[in-house]
Amino acid sequence: MDKDPKATHAEEGTREPRWLTSDERDAWLSLIAMTIKLPAALEAQLQRDAAITLYEYLVLAGLSEAPDRTRRMSDLAVLANGSLSRLSHVVKRLERRGWVRREPCPEDGRATNAVLTEAGWTKTVATAPGHVEAGGASSSKRSLRHSSSS
Repeated sequence: MDKDPKATHAEEGTREPRWLTSDERDAWLSLIAMTIKLPAALEAQLQRDAAITLYEYLVLAGLSEAPDRTRRMSDLAVLANGSLSRLSHVVKRLERRGWVRREPCPEDGRATNAVLTEAGWTKTVATAPGHVEAGGASSSKRSLRHSSSS
């Protein structure tokens, strides 16, 4: 015979776990759906319209927002949410395209800076509107679906 789960918890001296309310569950599922679907939608848009990956765009955008369009590679890796090794490979690809260059960090000779070139700035500016539109459209559709079901 199956035991009542609440009785089992009471017998063991443990408390019943707190479950999500219906509203909390709906919000949680919407958030999870967005975290899974939005990056894929952004990746597809960037590859289709700009022939770059989402990670490459994050690197270009991170440099475009930095003073003098320059960041230490280690700081850029954190900003782009990747390892220094991954960033190094991506920066090498971006260097071949003429969008980024590396140079020694003047404050710390052990560090390397990534610098957005003028061609890289032009690419970032040309790519941003489609990326913003894709991100806004994808997240707005999900938000509207969630709020209309509440």
